[in-house]
Amino acid sequence: MQDELLDYDALALGELTRKGEIQPTELLNIVIARIERLNPRLNAVIHKMYAQAREAALHWTSAIHAGMAADAVFCGVPFLLKDLIAECRGAPFHEGSLTVKGYVSKVDSELVRRQKAGGLIVVGKTNTPEFGCLPTTEPALYGPTCNPWDPRLTPGGGSIRIPASCCGLFGLKPTRGRNPLGPLFGDLGSGIVQEHAVTRTVRDSAALLDLTFGPDVGDPYYAPPPARPFQEELRRPAQRLKIGFLTAIPAGWSPETRLHPDCENAVEDAARLCESLGHRVEEIAPDRLSHPNVPALFGVVFSGFVGQVVAYWEKELGKKIGEDQLETVTWSRYQAGRNKTGADYLVCLEEIQRFARKIARWYHEGKYDLLLSPTLRIPPTTLGAFHATLEDPMGWLDATLSFTVFTRIQNLTGQPAMSVPLFWNDDHVPIGVQFAGRFGDEATLFRLAAQLEQARPWGSRTPAIHCRNLP
Repeated sequence: MQDELLDYDALALGELTRKGEIQPTELLNIVIARIERLNPRLNAVIHKMYAQAREAALHWTSAIHAGMAADAVFCGVPFLLKDLIAECRGAPFHEGSLTVKGYVSKVDSELVRRQKAGGLIVVGKTNTPEFGCLPTTEPALYGPTCNPWDPRLTPGGGSIRIPASCCGLFGLKPTRGRNPLGPLFGDLGSGIVQEHAVTRTVRDSAALLDLTFGPDVGDPYYAPPPARPFQEELRRPAQRLKIGFLTAIPAGWSPETRLHPDCENAVEDAARLCESLGHRVEEIAPDRLSHPNVPALFGVVFSGFVGQVVAYWEKELGKKIGEDQLETVTWSRYQAGRNKTGADYLVCLEEIQRFARKIARWYHEGKYDLLLSPTLRIPPTTLGAFHATLEDPMGWLDATLSFTVFTRIQNLTGQPAMSVPLFWNDDHVPIGVQFAGRFGDEATLFRLAAQLEQARPWGSRTPAIHCRNLP
């Protein structure tokens, strides 16, 4: 049974538990055994919550027997929660930072509450970069997490599309305001942060978003409501889309910043696949979608965000956080934010919003429905590539910004975007491609993703570490 379950996604596992073909407690034990087997090699799970998970599994077992679990689509399915932003009451919450170590969450985030209500059982927390500052998971507190396809490589950082691309999974970043950040936050970094999940299948992502979308009470803003459940979009007939694809680096980068051939090949391959499915695909120049100051604009907003996070923790912990308590990268961003005034921040924010309106007009002109690009500028790089050094203390900044040149636009403008695992290079490393859509239009992305998944299934592609011979 253990080997067979490796081919099931979360929705299929939930169906098994609701039908009584496997008990939530039995499924949980299988998952715990797998964590214990693989985690020493990957260092992905840094907080094990087995006792809490077993209580939750017993709860869902009782609910099934009482006929009260019919609407819980993920009934009794174990779930790993990223140890960043989303809090789980009674669990350690450190956000990859030594200065926060020892803190225990006092509440469930609204997002986590909704996930639990849908049947998910939090079995552990996963490693993250300190406060999500880097696109790689190598905090000083817990050490590096390894990419399952090649342990020498990064698995990505505290985001959605980056780890999805690096690890051969599906990752949708929803529209700004689609999922709540409350009750502790209404906004983070002027909207650059959005929560969801990395999933194995498109339908898991859609079903999870059906569970969690919608504003929390008192949210400052929220995305327009969808026309129908996202899972229904997957079953709707595919429409012929107009897709513009991009392989050129946007404006604002030095001539030395080039797209890796593997990433260019991944985009061209995805364009051909879309064309074979009946979509109209055209290569476009980046001029209409570029802003020469995007690196600087993002730097100001992100530095302000880091300052927001540090100030939050100083208040929550009741102590001043000094340079010796933060990693070099985090401290440098914190100081950069302190050197900006409120006026500087607001001027930057207005320029970003002007850029967002420019992007929105590009979509609403009607010539294109979606934008296809690489997810990342280069394939998953080696662990340690983003570290600050004494010889080059700011070298990490150029490496980070150029690595994520294509994902940053949607963080600034609030559009939905997804990384889809359609391509593996000659080294058998996944290279994700990104599709971005109109503000509020996850529906079109989900419909295309379902079509791509059917045309070129990726769920059966697994790394060597994903062996089936568990003890």
